[in-house]
This record gives sequence, structure tokens and C-alpha cells, in this order.
Amino acid sequence: MKIAFIILQFLLPQHALSRLVGKLAETDIPWLKDVLISRFIKQYNVDMDEAADSDPRNYRNFNAFFTRALKEGARPICEESNAIACPADGAISQIGNITDGRIFQAKGQDYSLLSLLGGDREAAALFNEGSFATIYLSPRDYHRVHMPLAGTLRTMSYIPGALFSVNTATAENVQGLFARNERAVCLFDTEAGPMAVILVGAMIVAGIETVWDGQIAPPPKGIKTTDYRQEPRDIQLEKGAEMGRFKLGSTAIVLFAKDRSEWLSTFEATTPTRLGDTLGHIQTIADSPPI
Repeated sequence: MKIAFIILQFLLPQHALSRLVGKLAETDIPWLKDVLISRFIKQYNVDMDEAADSDPRNYRNFNAFFTRALKEGARPICEESNAIACPADGAISQIGNITDGRIFQAKGQDYSLLSLLGGDREAAALFNEGSFATIYLSPRDYHRVHMPLAGTLRTMSYIPGALFSVNTATAENVQGLFARNERAVCLFDTEAGPMAVILVGAMIVAGIETVWDGQIAPPPKGIKTTDYRQEPRDIQLEKGAEMGRFKLGSTAIVLFAKDRSEWLSTFEATTPTRLGDTLGHIQTIADSPPI
């Protein structure tokens, strides 16, 4: 069954299928969107008591439900000044160090840091021999991604790619999964130096959004990089602030430079995560070089 599932991933029209589902998720026909939402809640045992609006019928479409806000205070953000906040609900896919420019994906699989960052050698140099944390957001999870640390946005790159599923089966069998899928790479300056938060698309993901530019996937064709140092906007986000969201679930990857972060030893593959909990601690630097 696993092999058949992987083969199917290669054969399916990934983008066409995902965009079709995206259109369905945007429908505001009352009976249809209510059926979609109610069945999803039942199938995945979604806890609506945490939602700012707990009545599923009040959401204008499935995407509004899927990207629902939480009640105030539902996810306290770790208060230690040197604590790295977990950016999302979900589970650790993998966590550790970047070694020789490679990031561990799953048993027998890794991928290139350079490829993950869309071939940007300058950006890759910032994180070589650094650390990474990959967090998988399951369908039942809260699907907004928040800042692990306070930071100033420097660049955002949309990188086109495939739309494989990002579950355990594909992570173990699709080479370079996270560097193959469509993604948005957001680079920030922080008190610990450069930090990347990467939003990775997946099969059936209808879109990726950021709080500063709205929907960025599906996008124009080709790699598109915005350098916010060249724009009049100064985009600064506090630790725990929302930075992006998925219209249907996927994966967030956080990168830090060498010797700038230390993950808690309690986190390993499959460990559940909760937005705002302490994921690790930073080692600050007095003068962080700009990206």
C-alpha cells in the first residue's frame, strides 16, 4: 500500500488537483460548506472549543474554518527572553543540526540546504552548520504559523515546486521532499542573528499566505524574491505574532545560524508540538550582521 501511495503521488496532477480542491474550499454555498466543515470536524476530531468562533456554521467557507483563529490566551507564548517559541501546533518531523549543507528528512533521506532555499547561495551560507526544526501540521491542527522570535523581515522568496504529501510515508520515500515542494522562504533578522521560517506547500494545499502580503501561493510562475530592505515598509513582528497560514495543512521549517540555537532534548521525531511552547533557547549576539 505504501509503494502504491508513493507511485500515485508521482502520477497525480498535483497542482490541478490542489487548485480544484482550493476552489471547492472557497465555496460559500451554505449547505455545501456546512457539510464539508461538519464532516471534517468529525473525521479529524477537531476541538472547536479552542476556536474564537466555536460554531462551525458561522464560517463563510471551508478555508475560513480551516484557518480559524483561536480564543484569546489559548496558546500562551513562552516568556523567557532567550526562549524560542514553537511556531505551530503539530508534531516534530525532524529536528537537529545542518551538517555539510544537508538537512535530515527521514531515515535514509536528507536534502540540500541550498536547494531548500531555492539555490540562493548567500542565504544558504547564513545557515550552513546551523540548526533546523521541521514541524508537520496535521489536518486537525490550528493552521496559522507564528514567530519563534521577534524579527525584522528582510526577504521573502516564493519557490515553485511539486505538491507531494508531507506525511511520514512520503518523507521516507520521496527524495528531497521539502526542497521539491512549492514553498515560501521568509528570512528575518533577530537578536540571535538570521532566522528563516519556511512554509512548505503540499498536496491539496490550496494556498500559502503571509500577514504582510496576503496569498503568495499559488503565485506567478518562477522564483520571485522580494527584498524588504529596498521597500519603504519596515515589517517587524514580535515573538508569537502570526506570520503566515496554510489553506489546508503542511509543514513549517525553522532555521538558525551556527551556534545560535539549542533545541530542548525532549523534542525528537513525532514529539507533539504546541504553538508558543518553548522549543529551545537562543544564544544572542551583540551585533547581528544583516542578511
